[in-house]
Amino acid sequence: MTTNTSNNLSEPVNPALGQSPKEDKPKKRGLIWVLILLIIAGVAGYAVWRASQPGFNAPPQTGGGGRGGGRGRGGFGPTPVSVAKPHKANVPVYLNGLGNVTAFYTVVVRSRVDGQLMSVGFKEGETVKQGQVLAEIDPRPFEVQLQQAQGTLARDTATLANAKLDFERYTQLLAQDAIPKQQLDTQRALVSQLEGNIKTDEANVNNARLQLTYAKVTAPISGTIGLRLVDPGNIVRAGDQGGLLVITQLQPISTLFTIPEDALPQVMARIRKGVRLTVEAFNRDNTKKLASGYLLTVDNQIDASTGTSKMKAVFENKDNSLFPNQFVNIRLLVDTEHDQIVVPTAAVQSGQQGPFVYVVNEESKVSIRPVKPGTSDGETTVIKSGIELGESVVIDGIDRLQNGSTVRVRKPGEDQFGGAGGGRGRGGRGRNGAAGASGGTGGAPPAGGADAPAGGGEGRSGGEGRSGGRRGGGRKQ
Repeated sequence: MTTNTSNNLSEPVNPALGQSPKEDKPKKRGLIWVLILLIIAGVAGYAVWRASQPGFNAPPQTGGGGRGGGRGRGGFGPTPVSVAKPHKANVPVYLNGLGNVTAFYTVVVRSRVDGQLMSVGFKEGETVKQGQVLAEIDPRPFEVQLQQAQGTLARDTATLANAKLDFERYTQLLAQDAIPKQQLDTQRALVSQLEGNIKTDEANVNNARLQLTYAKVTAPISGTIGLRLVDPGNIVRAGDQGGLLVITQLQPISTLFTIPEDALPQVMARIRKGVRLTVEAFNRDNTKKLASGYLLTVDNQIDASTGTSKMKAVFENKDNSLFPNQFVNIRLLVDTEHDQIVVPTAAVQSGQQGPFVYVVNEESKVSIRPVKPGTSDGETTVIKSGIELGESVVIDGIDRLQNGSTVRVRKPGEDQFGGAGGGRGRGGRGRNGAAGASGGTGGAPPAGGADAPAGGGEGRSGGEGRSGGRRGGGRKQ
């Protein structure tokens, strides 16, 4: 007799559920993991929300891996910051604009006569002087024309001399009633006609000499030669559009730039007083000053499409740092504010209530101070009101501050987390967290006694931390 039995005799069947207990375990484990993931997501969401709140004081990271720095609750000490004191200074007022370098003069040198280009007397990129011979065109045709004109002049000169002698004879004969007066008048007209021919011949001679002069191409201005456009041996003509070469004057050189139309009255007021305004040119990324010059003139109208006014500045450009068609950033000095209270620009922050700074008081605590900023040159900012001389403002470490935070002024060479190194090691034992100065990231205990929390101590005031290494420097006694 055959009996059907279960293959797994050790797995009892739950008659109420109709399934074995092992079949419930995967579902239970899945629910546990879902619950864990929900908890993690909730904690992460709260951390993101909390970090986005104004005035959030982010705890300094004391480094990982070191025994002495890491896991103590005392890792949240006074925030290390850098400070600066407001001072008085003369602050220049600049207007910024975008511009392009333009040559003062640019000349396309063309031949003024037709002929074969025999030779060139320059090198590409060379600086030439006005009147210097640059090229020579075959002069022989023009020499022949000059000789022809000179021959015609000599012939007509001889004819005129003979006509004048006949005129003198006819005058004497007329006095003797030997010839009619009409013959004398005709001779007088012939002399005048020949004198006109002489003037024409002289003009032809001068023209031939001029053409011979044009056979030598000279520099019309002083400047720098570009690339040669025609090689020797080619036939050049006066009507050629390309020309032989291009000369560009680089010293001095000019720059065309624009400023907003709202700033134009300030500039015009200075110009009307006869002040020569200084102009500085910087490179494309505004990191290097290229040249200094002065404002030459202002355009007579505002560009309605852009709302800007065009201006022209002149630079000596002795070192050839500026080049035609080069893009530059322009700074126009329009005024100088004297005896202004200034602070580093990094100290000025923006909030919902407007600009403010963090001021450090005598108790090493910071307070938010609303200020009214003025002119800024990028590195320093004028403060019209809000702070006084002698106070200290925070310029570094601001992202970890909030109103009333306790701070510690960093020493020279100290990093932003309050330490100079990152060594491992155990700190000493201490009841109030004073020990453990060499642990973790090497953060020294702050001045102010045993009650100040430190990054390397042990126990509740400085001890076994959770923010860095594996354990603190010693156990609380």
